Amino acid sequence: MSSAASVPLSQKFKLPNGVEYEQPLGLFVNGEFVTGKEGKTFEVINPATGKIVGLVHEATAADVDIAVDAAEAAFYDGPWSKMSSADRGRLLLKLADLFEENLTVLASIEAFDNGKAIQLARGDISACIGCLRYYGGWADKIHGKVIETSPESFNYTKQEPIGVCGQIIPWNFPLLMWAWKIGPAIACGNTVVLKTAEQTPLGGLYAARLCKEAGFPPGVINIISGFGRTAGSAIASHMKIHKVAFTGSTLVGRQIMKAAAESNLKKVTLELGGKSPNIVFEDADVDRAVEWINFGIYYNAGQCCCAGSRIYVQESIYDKVIEAFKKRAEANVVGNPFDEATFQGAQVSEAQYNRIMSYVEIGKKEGATVETGGERHGSEGYFIKPTVFSNVTEDMRIMQEEIFGPVCTIAKFKDLEDVISKGNSTSYGLASAVHTRSLSTAMEVANRLRAGTVWVNCYNSIHWALPFGGYGESGIGRELGKEALRNYTQVKTVNINLS
Repeated sequence: MSSAASVPLSQKFKLPNGVEYEQPLGLFVNGEFVTGKEGKTFEVINPATGKIVGLVHEATAADVDIAVDAAEAAFYDGPWSKMSSADRGRLLLKLADLFEENLTVLASIEAFDNGKAIQLARGDISACIGCLRYYGGWADKIHGKVIETSPESFNYTKQEPIGVCGQIIPWNFPLLMWAWKIGPAIACGNTVVLKTAEQTPLGGLYAARLCKEAGFPPGVINIISGFGRTAGSAIASHMKIHKVAFTGSTLVGRQIMKAAAESNLKKVTLELGGKSPNIVFEDADVDRAVEWINFGIYYNAGQCCCAGSRIYVQESIYDKVIEAFKKRAEANVVGNPFDEATFQGAQVSEAQYNRIMSYVEIGKKEGATVETGGERHGSEGYFIKPTVFSNVTEDMRIMQEEIFGPVCTIAKFKDLEDVISKGNSTSYGLASAVHTRSLSTAMEVANRLRAGTVWVNCYNSIHWALPFGGYGESGIGRELGKEALRNYTQVKTVNINLS
């Protein structure tokens, strides 16, 4: 770890695909890139090689204080506080335009920083653009109601912004989660202090530069790089932050909620883990279903909160599906994120790689059968072969615990009642899917599964207009769609006595 004095605030990067750009490395606070107060930095590692590629400045609690003060000043006293909702929307639309202009650079940063396949990274940035434009359109459409109670009074409600919002995003979709958080918060008129994941700080910092270029006033959007135990903890417990949004593990989500409660009872939204069932009935189009279950678990190298990691197949077609799925999994191209043919890139870090492989060993010890995979891919970086476990039981850890990698289980079910029982046998409830030609079957399963999203004959079909969030230990509140705006406003009632 080097001193901050020896680490510049930006540096020229040349990525493996030949893209060259200027990478911000400082903390983005009050409209400028700055060093941290304690002069700390930390390493950025390329998951495809395991090698250090640079250093970024680290935020600590002192930097959170400075960023919050800047955000508070912008909210109450700066030009943001006087800006019309339409002008806020125009800034978000301008930011979306800049994302589009810089799509190649942003996607390349994601592939480099996170290890995901470049083809998937492009899809992430396209979704960022759609999300920012969607909320740019919402900015001047957030309003209250007139409520009639009697001729002697005039009553109305207002949807007011909360103030300074803290946002803590994960490493699996760094820029997409950046857009999911920034979009609704800014559309509603709030100011933001956002902490990127320590594993993937680069994209968020580049996006911060685009915020400045778009014309956001100083202090409205503050982006800091740091660790959860310091900067993240400071955000969750900060007395001047009145809303915190977190995407990540259920374990950390509990800590965030506790800190929010013990500080100033700040509003909380949590998008947490999952152990999602992906159900294939005997009347399904098997070839199509196999494509979707493959996409459902191996998309983003399995590092997806809604991954379809528990696959249930009706017993009459189980053997056919497992054979076809095994072949399809083995056909996935794993490797260099910048190879256009690659579908499954690297796991994000050595720690994540080791965690996933530990679950592979747990599955073997529990008596499950490895149908394919279960081992390292290549000799460099953090790559794991697509892994399928069969001969599993509901009480196995690999059936109950979130693995967050390219590992799934496949089990039989007898009938609809059996699979509903099994599908709901988890403390999570983020997502699910059903594959069938029967609309009545699809509707009944969708109605009875305890999950925030149910996909029918598809998987991972997420759109910025559709609310996304979970039941149970998968979180509180909803991201995306109109529902996300509720997270960033508070209702004021005004009652005027006319008598």
